[in-house]
Amino acid sequence: MLRYRADLRTLGMLTTYALLCAGGFIVKPTGWLAVAWVVVTAAVSWFCAVIAHNVVHCPVFTKRWLNKAMQVWVSLSYGFPISDYIPGHNLSHHRYTQLAEDVMRTTKVRFKWNLLNLLFFMLAVTPAILRGNARYKKLKGPLAKEWNKQLLIEAVAVWSVKVGLTLLDWRAALMFVWVPHLVANWGIVSINYLQHDGCDEKHVANHSRNFTGGLMNWLCFNNGYHGIHHDEPGLHWSLTPAAHAERVRPNLHPALEQPNLLSYAFTAFVWPAKRVTFEGKPVVLPPLEPDRDWVKPEDVADASVPEPA
Repeated sequence: MLRYRADLRTLGMLTTYALLCAGGFIVKPTGWLAVAWVVVTAAVSWFCAVIAHNVVHCPVFTKRWLNKAMQVWVSLSYGFPISDYIPGHNLSHHRYTQLAEDVMRTTKVRFKWNLLNLLFFMLAVTPAILRGNARYKKLKGPLAKEWNKQLLIEAVAVWSVKVGLTLLDWRAALMFVWVPHLVANWGIVSINYLQHDGCDEKHVANHSRNFTGGLMNWLCFNNGYHGIHHDEPGLHWSLTPAAHAERVRPNLHPALEQPNLLSYAFTAFVWPAKRVTFEGKPVVLPPLEPDRDWVKPEDVADASVPEPA
């Protein structure tokens, strides 16, 4: 029933988070074991956030009802209803990358120390994400009954489970549910800064920074191959490395193919921590401008926003 056999890894990662979370409540680790348990659980929850991103672009199963159930499972692992992820991500960020309609454009943060830009990027973009999604929901209304129904199911499941686990054991819930989910949400939003800041949104290939490290891409379902994802968002993650090599690399500036995300992050945010373009020049920020409305009248019934498949 899987559309791609590679998604056995997807199911394995979701199961791993469930086992870590349940195990935390049962074992109740203390000391350094508790710290390690929380760190690992948070990392796995972030990998599940990447799965959430993948699922809204490319369904996992051939059966519609299984994909609906999958979205609930992923929502519980990531910590937030993933149907709420669809409108702003697909119709704002993908369509208007780094423009004023892109609520996640990196030019919103302007600290001199680049590490602060990364740390506060989520806070800078979240209000606009929430406003845009709320406006989309208001306009879409009855034209998306299935989407609204799925969103409601996910929201009820997520918040019922979170509240229930908090009432059961608030300390365990804080360590193995709330903290991992907040880390996952921060991570999936903030990775956008690494993928797009200092790039050229007008270029056929240089609009995105790519990370090609094997281990990172194995854990993150080839999320490092970001350029090809923007070129073909519905392409299954297992196919992106080959598509990147064939369609992106020939036109890509070498500096936008980074072999190691951690080494790039050290250079960009720790030392020398300079905010530069992929060509090594200082980033010249445009004048700060308000968000332009990405919710267009024609999008109210836009099929590019996938209903649960």
